[in-house]
Amino acid sequence: MDKLEVYERLREILDEEKILVNEPMHKHISFKVGGPADILVRPTTEEEIKNLLIYTTKNEIPFIVKGNGSNILIKDGGFRGLVIELSDNFSDFNFQEDVIEVQSGALLSVIGKEAMGHCLTGFEFASGIPGTLGGALAMNAGAYDGEMKHVVKSVRLMDMHGNVKEYSNEDMRFGYRHSLLTDERLIAISAKIQLENGDYNKIKEKMDDLTNRRRTKQPLEYPSAGSTFKRPTGYYAGKLIQDSDLKGYSYGGAQVSEKHSGFVINYKDASAGDIIGLIEHIKLTVYEKHGVKLEEEVKILGEEDNKR
Repeated sequence: MDKLEVYERLREILDEEKILVNEPMHKHISFKVGGPADILVRPTTEEEIKNLLIYTTKNEIPFIVKGNGSNILIKDGGFRGLVIELSDNFSDFNFQEDVIEVQSGALLSVIGKEAMGHCLTGFEFASGIPGTLGGALAMNAGAYDGEMKHVVKSVRLMDMHGNVKEYSNEDMRFGYRHSLLTDERLIAISAKIQLENGDYNKIKEKMDDLTNRRRTKQPLEYPSAGSTFKRPTGYYAGKLIQDSDLKGYSYGGAQVSEKHSGFVINYKDASAGDIIGLIEHIKLTVYEKHGVKLEEEVKILGEEDNKR
């Protein structure tokens, strides 16, 4: 794509400060690695998102939509195309008694705090997941026996032509790390979260307990994308990795966490290539020792260095 031509067209859709050219992706993903995106944009309204999708679709411009970047890995060569970021720039709330309507860029941690502040219970499980609502809806994020499908009343989704439709919980096809968003090319705009009235102190106590469990069991002090692999049927990825003698194993600056073997971490100035190399080594070793094929939960995108 012609970056200058695309940039000039984008200026007709967005204010200039919302458009970043050759933007280093290590600033935008939780692994803190990745080469530059050709252009990254931060729309703040549905109309801007609609116009971006219409433009990219009509002109066949490669693009991705990301939230907080807590479940993706951009390769060292960066991303050739447009990155549409929906994070704190698209994160408004609207409370209607025990239902919260939230834009897709809102962080789950912020939603949890807002719910607690309104004495609403049911979202505590998600309050420590380091991602946005949009990403959580796409992957039906879950933790501590809770999943998004348990609290979502409905979701507003936009197609590639800018049309918006509201989908019920059932319509969303929620499954393990799966939803309608993983099957079809749609963008989450907002969702209604159905909660229950509760006691502030009990909600806070539960959130504090879950936060403490995460701090003691997960390597939160290092950049990562959370659990690197999906849970294989009948097994736990972390145990398979540990039983393969890979706990603490390093590949360049990437390492299998010594605190939790299910986490690959950026231990010491890792490159995206280091992380990908370690992921592939883990998958091969686990298959050779246990006959189980691990599938990464993190999405790997972009170009190798030599393709720039």
